[in-house]
Amino acid sequence: MRPTRQRIILCELLFARGDRHVTAEMLYGEAVEANLQLSMATVYNTLNQFTQAGLLRRIGPDGSRSFFDTNTSVHPHFYFDGEDILIDVPETLLLDQMPEALPGHVISRLDIIIHIRRKRAAT
Repeated sequence: MRPTRQRIILCELLFARGDRHVTAEMLYGEAVEANLQLSMATVYNTLNQFTQAGLLRRIGPDGSRSFFDTNTSVHPHFYFDGEDILIDVPETLLLDQMPEALPGHVISRLDIIIHIRRKRAAT
């Protein structure tokens, strides 16, 4: 991957603040705020290239939107339904048993997304 000016700036925006979960739209907004002239397609392409290179992990909690996680380790997430917020589960999650892969297959990765919603106020 060639280190273009746009990729370097997007990389700085992504990784300068520690572990985070961003959408392409969020990163594009940050780039616009930083007066970077680029297209939304460039943001998508860069995020996809960073993901293919193993720098990011794509997470699709609801099937319609992708978040890109700067922490590529295996860890669970909370997804706030209706709010489009994805955060790391703060506690360690223990799995007693992993299922066996189907014959002729291996488990390539594990994603655990716990969907939550805010409690409704009692009336």
